[in-house]
Amino acid sequence: MLLSSSSPSPLSPPRESAPTLMSGAGLLAARGERAHRRQGPLTRRLWALWRQVQGYLFLLPALLIFALFVWYPVLLGFVMSFQSVDLINPATWVGWTNYRHVLADPLFAIAWRNTLAFTGYALLFGYVVPLVLALAINEMRHGKSYFRLAFYLPVMLPPIVTVFLWRWMYDPDAGLLNALLSLVHLPGRLWLEDPQTALPALVVVATWSAAGSTMLVYLAALQGVPASLYEAAEIDGAGFWRRLWHVTLPCIRPIMLLMLVLQIIATMQVFIEPFTITGGGPQHATLSVLLLIYTYAFQNADFGEASALSVMLFLVLAAFALVYMRMTSRLLQGD
Repeated sequence: MLLSSSSPSPLSPPRESAPTLMSGAGLLAARGERAHRRQGPLTRRLWALWRQVQGYLFLLPALLIFALFVWYPVLLGFVMSFQSVDLINPATWVGWTNYRHVLADPLFAIAWRNTLAFTGYALLFGYVVPLVLALAINEMRHGKSYFRLAFYLPVMLPPIVTVFLWRWMYDPDAGLLNALLSLVHLPGRLWLEDPQTALPALVVVATWSAAGSTMLVYLAALQGVPASLYEAAEIDGAGFWRRLWHVTLPCIRPIMLLMLVLQIIATMQVFIEPFTITGGGPQHATLSVLLLIYTYAFQNADFGEASALSVMLFLVLAAFALVYMRMTSRLLQGD
């Protein structure tokens, strides 16, 4: 009898069915699922608990590193704020004495006043200006990449290079700013030696070096706004300002809120600019809270008072973080 073309040849290997082609891992998983379904309720709960424990075991190394380098220093600083700690004598418990000494220090009020003023100026220039730049670049039809690169270049400079660059620009004798003023027959200024201009000068340095990254965050948020919303607004006859107010800003509001809180937290910890450019002067006009903590710890060798002021700053920043979390939850509930 002739064999049909559809019948397998006696010499060819038999065709394997779909379960036979399944990989070894797939067979084990399928058998495990069938065995899991045959188990009782208690065994299933234990199995689910074990699967959760496995996830925590994978996180354990990262949690240990985080606890060692973050949680432990925070807890140690909180304990040290109630102790008299120096480099010679053993630590002794003094209770609230460090907090009372810090609050009675005249530099405490000066440092907080300067820090709050720095934060206000930095939000005006470092929060609003990058948003305006991002809106302008987003409306461009050509040359977006060049402007993005141009505004991001200061971010790539090392902080020490930024410091030396701006110290030269603010130099009263050979600085660029006074040279520009002389071209229009205006007198030069002692930018870093005048208490009225020293703090705004540091704000310009900090804003110039960080505005590029903030602008890129805003620009990414703007490019994530659905184009259909703009098309619908244009059909309704909305111009640029109406589209900005009713479409763009509501869509990027969560990002704006996030950047607002992050910039408040970052600017209230300003240290590099006053430490390297002015040293807190002139007449303590640029003394920040973090620089005062440094003074307590490494100039006065009083780590107890430094820890007490650090705890105060931590509580203030934690309050801003809690406000952000509260506002974010309200935004999510509103959506």
